[in-house]
Amino acid sequence: DCPVSGSPATLAAGQMSVMVGGDRAAFEHVEPVLQAIGPKVTYIGPNGHAILTKVAINLALVVSVTAFAEGVALVEKAGVDRAAVVDAALKSVIASPVIGYRAPLLVDDDAVYADVDLQQKDLVLAQELARRLGAAVPTCSAASEMLSAGRSTDKRERDFIVSVHAAYSKL
Repeated sequence: DCPVSGSPATLAAGQMSVMVGGDRAAFEHVEPVLQAIGPKVTYIGPNGHAILTKVAINLALVVSVTAFAEGVALVEKAGVDRAAVVDAALKSVIASPVIGYRAPLLVDDDAVYADVDLQQKDLVLAQELARRLGAAVPTCSAASEMLSAGRSTDKRERDFIVSVHAAYSKL
């Protein structure tokens, strides 16, 4: 298995991340080809482990972006300008690559990297894995509920940060 992590923005910036599961010798043989896809190539372990790692990464991504949208909507209700919050966030310790390309969508909604349906699919995969393992994923479940709420807004076709922000703004 060989999933990638990133978006069109990370691909264009040459920052796509590639995770590989399977035979180590086979990985080493194709690693130079994978480096052409993205400079961040990681061997994870046996077959199937790379896709599980992608599930974990996407869970963290959706939870963090959903939390960011929640925070922005909260302080907007207190009168803080949305553009100012986004600008401050992009200069703060939370300015991760995903916040870097998604937060600006709350000010200038000009792209869709992943809508609520695509992102919720990833959370459903995490929830199903947790059920099989007898594990708890409470923040995953909360984020999934907000994606469902985002689907009920007039922004449901936009990037999920915009949809979720719209849902939080109604609460």
